[in-house]
Amino acid sequence: MPITPTPHIWMNGEMVPWEDAKIHVLTHTLHYGTGVFEGIRAYETDDGPAIFRLTDHIERLHNSAKILDMPMPYSVGEIVEACKQVVADSGLDACYLRPIAYYGYGEMGLATSECTTDVSIAAWPWGAYLGDDAVTKGVRLKISSWTRHDHNIMPPASKTTGNYANSTLAKMEAIRAGYDEAIMLNSAGLVSECSGENVFVGMGDRLVTPPTSSGALPGITQHTVMAIAADLGYEVVVGDMARSDLYTADEMFVVGTAAEVSAVNSVDDRDIECPGPRTKAIADAYADVVRGRNPKYRSWNELAR
Repeated sequence: MPITPTPHIWMNGEMVPWEDAKIHVLTHTLHYGTGVFEGIRAYETDDGPAIFRLTDHIERLHNSAKILDMPMPYSVGEIVEACKQVVADSGLDACYLRPIAYYGYGEMGLATSECTTDVSIAAWPWGAYLGDDAVTKGVRLKISSWTRHDHNIMPPASKTTGNYANSTLAKMEAIRAGYDEAIMLNSAGLVSECSGENVFVGMGDRLVTPPTSSGALPGITQHTVMAIAADLGYEVVVGDMARSDLYTADEMFVVGTAAEVSAVNSVDDRDIECPGPRTKAIADAYADVVRGRNPKYRSWNELAR
């Protein structure tokens, strides 16, 4: 999706004009993929723009850096406040935020011990990642030929920039084959996640979502949906699934900050009821939660101004 510029990008404590927010071609992370990032959404609420689960996202950013043994020059609280500053400066009522920490210019080579960490935060308008009608019409999924990272190859629990080469290969393979998104299996052949979303599958009276041990990123939207599902009286189980479980699913949806809650209408051309009743109910409830219309979860809506 094309990016619409906003006035400024926060870079290492300063608001820099959008067109001047540049890095050197020899920036370490550009060459080696040793950065960490987050995707966060701010929504329009009755009280003004609110960033959904902002602190949880920035805590995950710090955890990602810890997994990479990457020093962070700013605390969780400092980055949280910087994100609010960026949203307020943008003038937008709703937007997508991209905080990223990366090794900057000055050192080259695989060792990072002498590298310094830079942090930037950008915001821009961004619509539904898998399409505006993904909740109602659903998306077509393809099992990827690319295997999800193993824990001892690239740590999938860290939202690492370099990890997403794996996701990009899977995503583009699916798109070129005429599908909307890819489902990735791990080295044991079990369902892990999509290229950028967590998976929920209706199997009888339960909703099943893969565990982090399968290689899935610990999703904040995944956690949100599990809480919403419990409120609606649905049983959610974290458990392993084979690809055949997807083919025989009663219903299925994928979730993520960018994709929100998107229904699935088929996997490898096996049709799935779309949208299923639980999918529709959860999607509707999620839309209320992120916009501050559910008092139980109001603390997740962090006002930007």
